[in-house]
Formats: sequence, C-alpha cells, structure tokens
Amino acid sequence: MDQPVAIITGAGRGIGRATAVELARRGYRLSLVSRTLDDLQQTAALAAPAESLPIVADVSEHEPVVKAVAATVERFGRIDAVVHCAGLAPVVGLADMALAEWHAVIDMNLSAAFYLCKAAWPIFAGQNSGVIVNVSSMSARDPFPGFGAYGAAKAGINILGLSAAREGQKIGVRVHTIAPGAVETAMFRKIMTPQQYPTDLTLKPQDVATIIAQCVTGELRYTSGEVIYVHK
Repeated sequence: MDQPVAIITGAGRGIGRATAVELARRGYRLSLVSRTLDDLQQTAALAAPAESLPIVADVSEHEPVVKAVAATVERFGRIDAVVHCAGLAPVVGLADMALAEWHAVIDMNLSAAFYLCKAAWPIFAGQNSGVIVNVSSMSARDPFPGFGAYGAAKAGINILGLSAAREGQKIGVRVHTIAPGAVETAMFRKIMTPQQYPTDLTLKPQDVATIIAQCVTGELRYTSGEVIYVHK
C-alpha cells in the first residue's frame, strides 16, 4: 500500500507505453488505460514486475474516466499521479473538418484532461498530495497545416494546466505540461513519412517519458504550472 500509483492514459503504445515502463522502473504501480486490451497487455508485460491494472476505456467520454479512476482506487487504494498521454491528431483543414471530427479531437486531447483532473481531484485533496502531467505539443504554438483543431486542443491543455496548478497549490497538487515536438510514434507516422520528416529529427518516446517521470517523482517539481517544450 505504500508503493505509489500512477494512472496513464494512452498507455497502449508510444509515449504512454514508454511512461509506463519508466514509472515501473521507479517503483510505481500502474493503472494502464487505452481503448485496446491487447496493447495494454503488451505494455503490462514490458512494465513487469510492476503491478499493473489494464483498463479498456475511451477517455474522451466522462463516464469511462470516472469508472477508471474508481477502479484504480478500488484496486490500489490510492492515486499519486495522473498522466494523460492519449491523443487524436487527424490532419484536416478547418474548412474541410466535419463537426464530429472537431469534437472528437477536442474531447480526446482536452476534455479528457479535464475529466481526469476532475475525477482525481477529490482523491488528491484527501491525500493532500498528487501530480497531474498532461502531454501537450509544439503544435500548441506552431501547428502543421491541417492541425488547427489539434493545436487548439493542445493550447487549451497548456492553460488548463496553469489554472489547475494554481488551484492545486493549497492541497499539495502539482500540474505539469509537457509539449514535445515530433515524436517517433505510430500516430506521428500516420501523418508524416520518414521521407517527409526524417527519423533523426524526431524524439524517441523514452525521451518524453523520462521528463514525465521527473515531473511525477518531483525532480522537476518547480515546473508546476509551466509548459516544458521538448524538441531537437
């Protein structure tokens, strides 16, 4: 019961998976959240021998987030960190974007961060401690063409993190925002081929995961409320 616990969304692959492995290495028990069970099971195997709870959930909706947080508390008895890595990044110009696409991007990237914060907040308040790390993007300030919705959602995360950090001070809660440039993930490679964006210009998921872990464990505790931009 003394071992810290982290909830990680988007834990099935990419930055989320790398974060799970890194936090497991640092002694965390893990609640792994994604929409695909097979991916979660692979992540849990990579994070072994850390204790893991795979949770299949769509965090773009409020109720599954509430259930995921409740399941984590039921299993582990506590939550020390929430790391939101899940994302959705279609490349669609604003004039061509359907309303459903807009809402899907905003809900997966931004609304989910709010849902997680809201669900975890009473637990953090009861513990008088907690950490939230949201993964933003360089697109918040310099989006590729077709990234209007994604960039807007990530810019929203930046402000949400600052506001939550200020509100969290009185209950011992830190909120960090990590904004990486291009990261070598399956999601990025659906957008850009290696010919369009060479691999030597991209970050590795582990590069971002290390910084996330430093925020979670307190090594970067004085960056609460700030946006940490990471790029080559």
